[in-house]
Amino acid sequence: MREEPRSGCAINAAVEVLGDPWTLIVLRDVIFGGRRHFRDLLTRNEEGIASNILAGRLRKLVAAGLLTRDDAARRGQRATYTLTEAGIQTLPVMVALGAWGLRHRPTTPELAVRARILADSPHLVGDLMDELREIHLGVTPESRSSLAASEQLRQAYEAARSQAP
Repeated sequence: MREEPRSGCAINAAVEVLGDPWTLIVLRDVIFGGRRHFRDLLTRNEEGIASNILAGRLRKLVAAGLLTRDDAARRGQRATYTLTEAGIQTLPVMVALGAWGLRHRPTTPELAVRARILADSPHLVGDLMDELREIHLGVTPESRSSLAASEQLRQAYEAARSQAP
């Protein structure tokens, strides 16, 4: 991966890291799905990512500084991927993409529920970022709401699935 972007444009610099669909899907699965191991990312991916594509995107995300891979894992062992602060800060980008997708693309109710909740609840985005910092970086938030942001999203998803025909 290139160290320097092709130009000084901030949009170009971001697109060079996040500009392909699989990279964003892998980040989505780490952020929202709590998937931190290759096998989980591969087998629980709804879009059917190929193993070679997943391996390449994980390497790219590590090289770009959005994920880290534990050094303790050797060949054949389960490596754990961890979000960095830069990776956690992609959450508002994901929320904006989800809100755009809700407005302009066909979606299904059960898979759009997270995007709808986050678009309608900006405070939840900050809470989720704090939760991710605690899980991935070991940073304890200054304050904690009574129900974790991820649990609020999970409950809303389950409710939407139970209402689906």
